[in-house]
Amino acid sequence: MTGEMSIEQMVRRVRVDGWCVIDGVIPADTVSTVRAGVLDAVDRYRHTRKNAPSHIGAVSTIINYEQSFAPYLAEPRLLGLAEALLGPGVRISFTSSIVNYPGNERTKWHADWPFNQHNAGHIPSPYPDMVAHLTTLWAISDFDAQSGGTLIVSGSHRSKDNPTSWYDPDGDEPEPVHPEVCVEMKAGSVAVLDSRMWHAGGANRGSEPRVGLAIRYAPWWLNLQVLQPGSADRARMEAIDPRCSENEVPLVRREVYDQLPQQVKPLYQHWLEEPARRRTAAPSAARGAARAARA
Repeated sequence: MTGEMSIEQMVRRVRVDGWCVIDGVIPADTVSTVRAGVLDAVDRYRHTRKNAPSHIGAVSTIINYEQSFAPYLAEPRLLGLAEALLGPGVRISFTSSIVNYPGNERTKWHADWPFNQHNAGHIPSPYPDMVAHLTTLWAISDFDAQSGGTLIVSGSHRSKDNPTSWYDPDGDEPEPVHPEVCVEMKAGSVAVLDSRMWHAGGANRGSEPRVGLAIRYAPWWLNLQVLQPGSADRARMEAIDPRCSENEVPLVRREVYDQLPQQVKPLYQHWLEEPARRRTAAPSAARGAARAARA
């Protein structure tokens, strides 16, 4: 847990260990409302995703269907840490539910896009030693070993590769060099991981679903168009290696975006059904015309 750690201390923790936990991002008196909303959205929309696992409630761009967590996406500690690691102008690249239902078995070791070598548009290994993408895991219910808390290998973000490159998905997985750790945190907390981190979904041995969100933050310079349905970059990367699976991230609907808190809108401005640049084109043209008139 980070407790009252400063942003500078959390930055050091992520750089050295690859992860940290920020407590109380969603207030305790609000988290039950968020949990009910996420579970309702997952119940209604989880089967819209292709090849969705039977024991995981995964809904891509869940913010299109449920916005109760939206005010906390720019929580000062969380956004401050993201900007300290990635620079100004960070953007959200994924907003997905990860409900781990009772009976779900643990998954294999992997790293997240853009480092997962099974995904099209990935960064090929060996990786440079830099933070280029952050995975945040939101505990909407308690995460622990019984409920299927996420498993990680501290320090594995410093590896130049990850298991998605060298093991057979249908065979044995490699043994990590360092011991695995279960990310245990109370509902309302957020774990921040360098996306190079080796991690796996834990087995849910409890009787209740472990409710979570996976929200990833990217620097302004990382090309996200390979995730956009119908984009030219996506089609190009699919053609380069048809064996790779796809991360499809539906766009945020305009009516949803318009209702987001003002401090959250910049995090999604790049991912609208109607691109934000269209809205700024007219004012830019007007400024150009004014300058020409003054010349």
